Amino acid sequence: MSTATTTLGLKCRECGTEYKDAPQHVCGNDFAPLEVAYDYDRVKKLMTRDALAKRPFNMWRYGELLPESEPVSGFFTGGTPLVHAKNLGKQLGIARLYLKFDGVCGPSLSFKDRVVAVSIARAKRFGFTTVGCASTGNLANAVAAQAAQAGLKAVILIPKDLEPAKVANTQVYGATLIKIDGHYDDVNRLCAEIANDTKIGIVNVNLRPYYAEGSKSMGFEIAEQLGWRAPDNLVTCMAGGSLINKLSKAFNELDKIGLMLSEVKTKFFGAQAAGCNPITEAIKRGSDLIKPVKAPKTIARSIAIGNPADGYSASRLCLDSGGGGDDVTDPEIVDAMKLLARTEGLFTETAGGVTVGTFLKLVKAGKINKAETTVLCITGQGLKTLDPLLIPGILPDAPIIKPSLSEYRKLAI
Repeated sequence: MSTATTTLGLKCRECGTEYKDAPQHVCGNDFAPLEVAYDYDRVKKLMTRDALAKRPFNMWRYGELLPESEPVSGFFTGGTPLVHAKNLGKQLGIARLYLKFDGVCGPSLSFKDRVVAVSIARAKRFGFTTVGCASTGNLANAVAAQAAQAGLKAVILIPKDLEPAKVANTQVYGATLIKIDGHYDDVNRLCAEIANDTKIGIVNVNLRPYYAEGSKSMGFEIAEQLGWRAPDNLVTCMAGGSLINKLSKAFNELDKIGLMLSEVKTKFFGAQAAGCNPITEAIKRGSDLIKPVKAPKTIARSIAIGNPADGYSASRLCLDSGGGGDDVTDPEIVDAMKLLARTEGLFTETAGGVTVGTFLKLVKAGKINKAETTVLCITGQGLKTLDPLLIPGILPDAPIIKPSLSEYRKLAI
């Protein structure tokens, strides 16, 4: 299926001005973000439940609602489990609690593989031979891995203090890695300049409208896994604010083409780290006015974006949907990571700890209805952010004994 049959080019999110497909991301009239437009009547004819049932369970099954339907990388990206969190739910008194676990999303073990798979395909279509990104870790891994799959060169810019595991997970794929002496927002500004001056496809700059659409595949999967219903509540971490917006768009698009079996009434809750919380700080004020954080300080580096590109729309979505948001401290992040591992046997990175920790605060505050269906989006794998757990005292010291039964019995396990 050719994407030309369903995509109509780009359209300004605010003023509605239409543009042809091109590597650009802001409207020339009001500098608002550009989004991909679709021929929904055409999509409705092609993307039926019967058609979907015959396709492999990965992100590409929803190709009619993505800017690209023919992958050149990320061939098996998506199709991640929606885990019924029975143990954690029982502890909290919530029977219908689910975890969308993208810690097993391939090839880089984070949801960023979804957005990169779409943007790499679009980069190929535009004729780019080199792709790049500004990243706090997971995006760097995904771009490096998928550029290798697609036979493209990759140039990755990261803050200099990124976790060693994420640095290694980028360099192993042969990407050119550049460390920047500054925060993510400094890195992002430089990437914007590079995208303007050189012939390189920066996935989260000049390819951003296509890149962002990849996040919808997580929402499509959640709805299908819930029997073509949207959850009553959805909690996810926020960095730039794009993911939460695209999850909402996914549910609404499925409803628009007639696949949903019930009305979409999802309440969206955003989660951030207390050390970098520009969006949740606005939500708690009941505002969509984002006050940038100039010096983010948190162990959740993968979501430490002080000046979020989609912060306004993310805060507006949370408030307008009847949801909300909150943030958690570094110790609360670590406790939440341990709790999820202990109750459900799932190891999440620090960003997932932010989601779970914030969820716990929302439940305690009575902002989540325990009788409703709630989905927590766990966006990455814990093996990437071991550092917080290696601090002395965070995990118990294991006893050392002689190899004898009597020594074992002394432990009184």
